[in-house]
Amino acid sequence: MRKTTKSRGEKIVKDIKRATRKHYSSEEKIRIVLDGLRGEDSIAELCRREGISQGIYYKWSKDFMEAGKRRLAGDTACAANTDGVKGLRREARDLKEVVAEQTLELRLLKKSMIGDGGDHE
Repeated sequence: MRKTTKSRGEKIVKDIKRATRKHYSSEEKIRIVLDGLRGEDSIAELCRREGISQGIYYKWSKDFMEAGKRRLAGDTACAANTDGVKGLRREARDLKEVVAEQTLELRLLKKSMIGDGGDHE
């Protein structure tokens, strides 16, 4: 039974730590990562001052760099959903329908001219 008491106590401590853990906003994470990139203090010193582990700092730093790469590469998925692009797609679809209708009418006219024995070039 001693084992279950210990594990229940560990669970309580873990729950308390989780409930009292500081949550950082995106702006705070960016500020901390930029402070680290400036190199004025060591990463260890920065992390101690901010109350985070070095592992968390390096995770935030990696996420920051990945987001920057995606943005600089031109996030086409985001751009493809803008209202302007949606409007252009709708216009292109409408124009394709008009071309299809005119093509069909032209073929029907040609067939009717041939079927009537009219001149055809």
